Amino acid sequence: MGQVAKDFDLTDTAVRDWVRQAEVDAGARDGLTSSEREELAALRRENRRLREDVDILKRATAFFAKETR
Repeated sequence: MGQVAKDFDLTDTAVRDWVRQAEVDAGARDGLTSSEREELAALRRENRRLREDVDILKRATAFFAKETR
């Protein structure tokens, strides 16, 4: 791995991480696969957006409740 890192001007850590992730994707090692990591990131983005939407709706509800009094 060290020689590959030198050949491609990469850090040893980067190559080691890629190999580890390839082993996870192949099922040879426990952990989240690349597709699972992508799905998790997408779900986190969606969750953040939905929380922002809820916050906006709460503020709008408070605003309109105040206006009707």
